[in-house]
Amino acid sequence: MDTTEQQNLLAWTAYGEHHLRRGTQLPELDRISWGPAVGGPGDDLFGDLGGLRVLDIGCGPGRHAAHLARTHGARVDGIDASAGQIERARARYPDVPGLRLLHTDAVEHLGTSTPYDVIYSLSTLHFLDPHRLLPALAASLKPGGRLYFTVLHTNSAGDGPSSTVASRPEILRLADGGDLTVHMWVLTPETWEELLARYGLRVRDVTVLDAPEKDKGRGNRASYRLFQVQRPARIGSRARTTKPPVPQAAVGVGTVLLGPRGLLLGRHRLGTWELPGGTVEPGESLRETAVRELAEETGLFADPDDVRLLGMFLDRVGDVVRITFGALVTRWRGEPADQPGESVGGWRWWPLDALPPDLFECSAQILASWRPDLPIDHGPVHVTPVTDPDTTAPEGPGPRTWDPGQPPATGTAPGAPD
Repeated sequence: MDTTEQQNLLAWTAYGEHHLRRGTQLPELDRISWGPAVGGPGDDLFGDLGGLRVLDIGCGPGRHAAHLARTHGARVDGIDASAGQIERARARYPDVPGLRLLHTDAVEHLGTSTPYDVIYSLSTLHFLDPHRLLPALAASLKPGGRLYFTVLHTNSAGDGPSSTVASRPEILRLADGGDLTVHMWVLTPETWEELLARYGLRVRDVTVLDAPEKDKGRGNRASYRLFQVQRPARIGSRARTTKPPVPQAAVGVGTVLLGPRGLLLGRHRLGTWELPGGTVEPGESLRETAVRELAEETGLFADPDDVRLLGMFLDRVGDVVRITFGALVTRWRGEPADQPGESVGGWRWWPLDALPPDLFECSAQILASWRPDLPIDHGPVHVTPVTDPDTTAPEGPGPRTWDPGQPPATGTAPGAPD
């Protein structure tokens, strides 16, 4: 969290304490109101929420979250970084079935929570740095999951949005006088859409929400934008570079580590998410390569005897045939951390039902073969299962050709967990 967001946290903490002292009471809701316009979109945007996991980011006093839990039967987590706001919400809604109210930072919560079917936020996302928030949002939505949020477009003075991703100061008015300074990312819709696309989210619709005419007549030119966003149901992959490799670099190993917190992936400096791994050095066995690369890239240690080979993957980049072996590490020691001089870092554990977009193509091929149920698309590849002493060979013939988006022709990939 940078200095700007820390200042916002202080402001919202003061805001919550102000309303606690004041004893502010708000009416109950019978529908979601997304912005200042009367008669605008409401609950209908969500469709059927019955039994779905829903997250309210910046829930404040909890009225919207409680409404969705009571009226629509959703399982709603309402989170807010302001202790005072959560105290107000818990006092008002102590025992609503399906509702949890949590005092936490949004990004920290998204990094540890079970993925959600729906995430929404009413005029709070613009208080968080998009480059910190949006990747966490993308990872915390189930494939096909939906995101709804409103952000400021033009403030009451008519100051419009920017195409530069930077915050600006705005005034937060208190109910009985006084004000607080907050910092907001007030961006053009095109900039929001570019940011969302960068992190694997697709905009379905943008709705203009202007202040009512009576307020405009009083000089209030505030305008908001309501975004309806979806995470694609399938995970795409990016092809590797066309630069020819050095001779031994045509053979590499990608390593799968699945632990209690999920699957280990790191972020390459080119932007793709990938498995730990790398090229085979002269004189190494494939298992030794997997162990060495794991230590060099992540700081984790394993023994070659704890490496199970999954298969050989043959594809091409231009006129160069590339060979990648998939491997599964069954035991390791340590915690993953960035290592000096490595091109991949930002290691984290991802739930299998919430893998990030923009997988490296080799990693996508290995993961889709290891777990055919994962919704991963990738380039065509020839897969030859490896007969490993610790691995049961799959049914059916050995080598096969695998087109993008199509599951393997035979059952469970070798090494897949039950």
